[in-house]
Amino acid sequence: MAELVKFEVNQNNVAIITLNDPTRLNALSLEMLSQLHEAIKEINEGNTGARCLVITGEGRGFCSGANLVDPSGASSFKDFNPGEALEKHYHPMLKDLKNVNVPLITAVNGPAAGAGCSLAIFGDLVYASKSAYFYQAFKFIGLVPDASSTYVLPRKIGMARAMELSMIGEKLPAEKALSWGLINDVVDDNELMSRAMKTATELAEGPTVAYKLIRHLYWDSLSNDFESQLSAEGAAQTIAGRSEDTKIGIMSFIQKTKPKFTGK
Repeated sequence: MAELVKFEVNQNNVAIITLNDPTRLNALSLEMLSQLHEAIKEINEGNTGARCLVITGEGRGFCSGANLVDPSGASSFKDFNPGEALEKHYHPMLKDLKNVNVPLITAVNGPAAGAGCSLAIFGDLVYASKSAYFYQAFKFIGLVPDASSTYVLPRKIGMARAMELSMIGEKLPAEKALSWGLINDVVDDNELMSRAMKTATELAEGPTVAYKLIRHLYWDSLSNDFESQLSAEGAAQTIAGRSEDTKIGIMSFIQKTKPKFTGK
């Protein structure tokens, strides 16, 4: 079986997932999605020691979207059912990625199109190379945005710009994506991974329990009413307050020293 996703956890407890089909600009086949999902599940099971996750692409592009010539997919246009592929393969992966237990950084190297764009903008922090662009290419083959784009885009950049990206379908360069608030930073191509890994290492040294709760609070806030969100904050703060890292943080604050969080 081809290694379509490379997965490692480095000495700084940073998990790195690399989409690994560069000859197809890392197009998402069903097998690649399966391998990606397995890596995410391994992190969520807590067996890797990972305290931050970085997702990037091998070669000159992040991800060109769904692999439309995937041999594991439909054998003919008559059998083509993208909705079924979403329900069976994309959605389970995206749900587990949304609920990942550690901070998520996407390092977008070059094109991020279609479902690849959806994955690229999914990060808690999104760093892009200067050559990167974001492309809602669905309309050009008569499809609608998917893989969470219609949820994430309007919440990040507003309804007008989300509609523009999806209906006009122009490529959004990294610098413009930054000015729109879609991503967090743009760096030179050869500095992208060092920038992402620097932040990932800093996050991996931080209060992992709190980071997990922060992620969930912000995601839940997109559908909660005010009172529900206040209740969620209170419940999360109770959990955070019982963590070892809070005890370390408070003691370090009192002693005016830099805390050395354990992630517990």
